Amino acid sequence: MAPRVALSLHCSWVAATGLAICSTWTTSSAATPFRAELDLESGIAAASYNDVAIPGDTGTRLSLTDDLSAEPGIYYRFQAAVRLSQRHALRVLYAPLTLSASGVLDRDLRYVDTTFPAGTPLEARYQFNSHRLTYRYSLWQDGADELAVGFTAKIRDARVSIVGGGRADEYTNVGFVPLLHFLLRWRFASCSGLLLEADALAAPQGRAEDIIAALEYHVSPMASVRLGYRMVEGGADNEKVYTFTWIHYAAVGATVRF
Repeated sequence: MAPRVALSLHCSWVAATGLAICSTWTTSSAATPFRAELDLESGIAAASYNDVAIPGDTGTRLSLTDDLSAEPGIYYRFQAAVRLSQRHALRVLYAPLTLSASGVLDRDLRYVDTTFPAGTPLEARYQFNSHRLTYRYSLWQDGADELAVGFTAKIRDARVSIVGGGRADEYTNVGFVPLLHFLLRWRFASCSGLLLEADALAAPQGRAEDIIAALEYHVSPMASVRLGYRMVEGGADNEKVYTFTWIHYAAVGATVRF
């Protein structure tokens, strides 16, 4: 047999075997939904806008992306879910984030209780850590495939600090944010699928959205990896604080089910 023909037959056999295995995984896992799930995500995060003024009505408007030079940052997120029954599940999430920016302003900056004179080299640090508990109800579920809605209780731990010219000040805020939850997992091929997930809500006090769209590859019935895009946007505008941020994430993740 010619080498090229042998190689072609070998590659065809490997591909067919892989598809058969994926088909077997799909069939075997369709009848048994996961009881617990661990997920880790990481990647690069960068803001397209990150505007702040403290106090919101009298502080100087500062853009950490336009007025200063912002740096992308490495991020990670960890979540775990447990299925209480066929349709009911709980999820916990820890998502820390820190971004930095630096530069010199051509105007005075009043931030919290400190005034930084024009021409002062500034270092800004934006920190936004998110702790969430989600209740999820499955409208439709077939193995790893699922359509679900729910509610998320979010605790934000925010801190924006500015240092420069021997001066320093920071704003911290810890608060509760209720969000609506949405999840779609759809395996459109033997080993490949689509993930759409969101925590979002808008109200007069402000808005918050955390949305991911990703392609998943199922390496086994109980494990998958993904590559996608995540965005986090939101903020508030009141007398105490003005802050609006839009952050983009290049996301890589892995999920293990039990």
